[in-house]
Amino acid sequence: MTRSFANAAARSEQLLFLTDEQLRSGIELMFFAYRGFTADPDRMLEEYDYGRAHHRALHFVNRQPGLTVNALLDILGVTKQSLNRVLRQLVNDGLIESRVGEVDRRQRNLYLTESGRALEKALSEAQRARMRKAYMAAGPEAVHGFRTVLEQMIDPEMRSRVLSLMQEDGSNG
Repeated sequence: MTRSFANAAARSEQLLFLTDEQLRSGIELMFFAYRGFTADPDRMLEEYDYGRAHHRALHFVNRQPGLTVNALLDILGVTKQSLNRVLRQLVNDGLIESRVGEVDRRQRNLYLTESGRALEKALSEAQRARMRKAYMAAGPEAVHGFRTVLEQMIDPEMRSRVLSLMQEDGSNG
């Protein structure tokens, strides 16, 4: 019985060992998957002369209406200068509204306008459709495994904060 357990443990370890070539292949698949995942929104964003930073800002403001500029800075991990440029465009184009904080008047709270919600919906619907199709083709066990892999790729010091944000807004896949 001990020998059988040792054999099972050894097989288990082999399944977790990946060669450099297998890891390279996984990295390449991630590059191509990301390119596909962003292709439809990128085409839509070009019409507005926007980039992926604009999409990310729209996404997170939509997920958390009233999000402060500082919280968005923290989520996106970009410089204040970079975010201010993106937000200025989105505000000037009538997609995001910046309101003075009710509790702390130094804060700026961000909300999508009706036009902003419509654009964000169009951008994310293309991505949801792609993910839905891939998830359905892969099956529930693969989806669970994929989610676990993605969670483990988040920087350890950020992981619990990101996952708790997702819990707060109801994201689960």
